[in-house]
Amino acid sequence: MAQFHFVEDYEALVSQLLRDHPLDEAMSLAVGGDYERVGAIESAILAYAGLKDGDIVFDLGCGSGRLANALGQRHRIDYYGTDVVQALLDYAAKKSPANYRFRLNRELSIPMLPHSVDIACAFSVFTHLLQAESYVYLREMRRALKPGGRVVFSFLEFAAPEHWSAFKDTLANQHKGVNSHLNMFME
Repeated sequence: MAQFHFVEDYEALVSQLLRDHPLDEAMSLAVGGDYERVGAIESAILAYAGLKDGDIVFDLGCGSGRLANALGQRHRIDYYGTDVVQALLDYAAKKSPANYRFRLNRELSIPMLPHSVDIACAFSVFTHLLQAESYVYLREMRRALKPGGRVVFSFLEFAAPEHWSAFKDTLANQHKGVNSHLNMFME
């Protein structure tokens, strides 16, 4: 059985997408597709969680910037995004306000000072990590949060019927010997 590793998996995926698709399409597909619509949904989720102008947002696994792009259209915030693939960060920086900061980070840590973040988020990140890695990142997010700060994240859930296709695709790829990115489920 193939071993998963989140850095190499995503570097390979992004390289393949860039070879096979125009840039904008590749960058959308790299974060699951439907770039603008999903970014707007994620932005609305943060607003529902209490995001307000002047907040500091940390985005773990910011990818090609779909959330950053959407936030930049609606909010005046300080934004910090990290990802494990430089090509995604470069694209995100081009699609986002000039004051937004993006950083390559391949460590199981968050490059933020303690108690410095109002909202820490991880959309579609923990899905691709082992549970122990997700736990380390959640602990790091808690360390970085200001008192009263919030963590927002999404994940695949076995109880959600629409998530079963990701599980089936992962199993099919493993059976074929195809090394694809990891899809983990939480309950």
